[in-house]
Amino acid sequence: MIDSKAQPAPLQSAGWNPLTLALFGATWIATVGNWPLWLALTRLPEMNSTRGALFIIGFAVMVAALTAALLGLFAWRYTIKPTLAFFLLSSAIAAYFMGTYGIVLDPSMMTNVLQTDPREVGELLSWRLLVNLVVLGLLPIVWLMRARVRAPSWPMQALRNGGTIVACMALLALLIFALFADLSATMRNHRTLRYLINPVNAYFSLGVLAVQATAQPTLALQAIGHDARLAPRAPGTQPPLVLLVIGETARADHFSLNGYARPTNPELANEPGIVSFTDVTACGTSTAASLPCMFSAFDRQGFAARDRDHENLLDLAQRAGIAVLWVDNQSGCKGLCDRVTHAMASQRPQGAAPWPAGLCGDGECFDEALLVDLDARLAALPKERRERGVLVVLHQMGSHGPAYYKRSPPQRKPFRPECETTVLQQCPIADVVNAYDNSIAYTDHVLAETIRWLQRHAEGHAPALLYVSDHGESLGENNLFLHGLPFAWAPREQTHVPMIAWLGERSSQLDCLRRRKDMPLRHDHLFHTVLGLLGIEASEYVPALDAFAPCRGS
Repeated sequence: MIDSKAQPAPLQSAGWNPLTLALFGATWIATVGNWPLWLALTRLPEMNSTRGALFIIGFAVMVAALTAALLGLFAWRYTIKPTLAFFLLSSAIAAYFMGTYGIVLDPSMMTNVLQTDPREVGELLSWRLLVNLVVLGLLPIVWLMRARVRAPSWPMQALRNGGTIVACMALLALLIFALFADLSATMRNHRTLRYLINPVNAYFSLGVLAVQATAQPTLALQAIGHDARLAPRAPGTQPPLVLLVIGETARADHFSLNGYARPTNPELANEPGIVSFTDVTACGTSTAASLPCMFSAFDRQGFAARDRDHENLLDLAQRAGIAVLWVDNQSGCKGLCDRVTHAMASQRPQGAAPWPAGLCGDGECFDEALLVDLDARLAALPKERRERGVLVVLHQMGSHGPAYYKRSPPQRKPFRPECETTVLQQCPIADVVNAYDNSIAYTDHVLAETIRWLQRHAEGHAPALLYVSDHGESLGENNLFLHGLPFAWAPREQTHVPMIAWLGERSSQLDCLRRRKDMPLRHDHLFHTVLGLLGIEASEYVPALDAFAPCRGS
């Protein structure tokens, strides 16, 4: 018999327990949200067995247990929804980029993410990203926001949450012990897998960056070059005009000057005075890592181990008394040019003529824009400094991906068809390579135009060009695209970079340098090589790291 006086259950007893939502969310993220991890594991030869399948299942339970333990900390009525929504959204975004481009979200890559500008973000947007976000993130979030959450008593919920966290950690420890042999071998032989555990990898990397930012007190910038001075010039010689071009995402094995089968360097190949160094290793696999390192007085290990920020090559050159100018056609100089004259290529000097047709549009300029106003920018530098010498740095857009097709103008695309999307997996690899090689061929043209600019200024200065890229690029090899893998296990495609010098066809150093073009070099040599070209003496200068020193005066 129904009691008509019975009262409905109180509102707080209806709906989902916050901990249940946390467990459901952890399961979804560990399985569907980690599809790049499971795809990477299934591709390993050692996983093609019953033992391998059991390891993958056990590893999935480990990821779920770890994620559930983290979410258990926030399994309360008012915190579970926003926390779980954040986990779902961040894991969906991370899964797309890891699965699509083969990148890993280690601390170095997270630094790149934090420094990405709106233009770069726009190039990464695609329908495939939207679908991934909807399926993996937004649909679960919509369901989550519509779900009613219970409000159990605080002591009871604390007991449940604490017990679940302990149980999850115990399960994690048990599985690590049970699978230790396979786990240790897999993580040792395939180190990038640890950075595919989503979204824990991204949170861990952000935590590392936060600790690094706060671990040591903020110290004043360490000055260098206190004793820097210009060496006396021989009678009748002109002051140096060194034009340093910093390439972007160019890999050395796609330069025909280095033996690549395609004619990606048709103009430089016909330019007297060119030397292309074939064995140059980058300081890092991303702009954020390489650019500050290659301009520092440290080698790669010393730069990583430094306890404070130091001035760089530009500061030392300016302290020696020469004119220094940085012109940028990318996302900035990463703080390197803050203390010298600098400008974006798109920022025109006052009274400049209109842009040449087709050079700039949609918020981006082709790299020839770096040269358009260079005479006016140079003339604006102090005359007394220009008479001692000039260092100009041009920072290219180069072959910045994944929108390689945007890096070369329509009239300079010798290789067709090319991939015209940022979702590179949707294109045949041959089309991706075509688009990339078009950007290299355009860089060849820009460098040839830069040499012609230098030749027009040869009457009052001794001109020299040095081109080097910041890092390389993966173009689908081993299912990897773009760059940014940790340096220790990055493929050669991401660290082998081009370096090209032009010293004029009458230079006495040419024959000597051409005999040494295959010598192993690193970004570590750049600082000292440029000082040698400029004729600057300083205690920081190391002749053994000046790539041109053995040929100077020969």
